[in-house]
Amino acid sequence: MSQIEETVSALEFKIKKILNENSRLKQVNISLQKQLQFTQQKLQSQQASLVEWEDKYEALKMANSMLGSDENKRETKLKINALIREIDQCIAQLSE
Repeated sequence: MSQIEETVSALEFKIKKILNENSRLKQVNISLQKQLQFTQQKLQSQQASLVEWEDKYEALKMANSMLGSDENKRETKLKINALIREIDQCIAQLSE
């Protein structure tokens, strides 16, 4: 073969190699995007679960303090006082 044919052949080989690599990278990219989307959904689910458990924990703390636990008594009294003030404000607005 002449030198031009060898050069063209080498270029064709390199172009095919680049196209194959490009195709492979596109597939990897699609796979990574799917994995990212799944991970984001899982994270959102876990965050929602965390918020739910935090609410349950707060409710449990309140219930324990109402049952006589000294641990969270002060917090419960403050919460009850705040609720009473809020109710008093509502009654005052209704009576106007």
